Amino acid sequence: MRARAVATVPDATMVRVNDIPQVTDNQAESRFELRYDGRLAELSYRQNGKRLVLIHTEVPVELEGHGIGGRLVAAAIDRAAQEGMTLVPLCPFARGWLERHAEAAGQAAIDWGDGVI
Repeated sequence: MRARAVATVPDATMVRVNDIPQVTDNQAESRFELRYDGRLAELSYRQNGKRLVLIHTEVPVELEGHGIGGRLVAAAIDRAAQEGMTLVPLCPFARGWLERHAEAAGQAAIDWGDGVI
């Protein structure tokens, strides 16, 4: 197989998906985290019994556009599914991501705040 040439943009930083580390669940800080290139992306949450309330997603501007926010939400889905929890997406980013990725969202119970789980 031949390698394809990739056009580069001066001063641009290329990030390959394979280079991005895994998301960790920092339960002591109540957040999913991904550290890359000295920067921290996070999805903060609150656990209320069997409910995992997604509060806020923060991705540094230098890391935007690489699917990192989605990886944080996917980690929340995985935890909810494994532990039989219901996700409550109060964070606008997390809610939008779940709405756009129905297949992934279908892996866990979600309380959309409309009285339907």
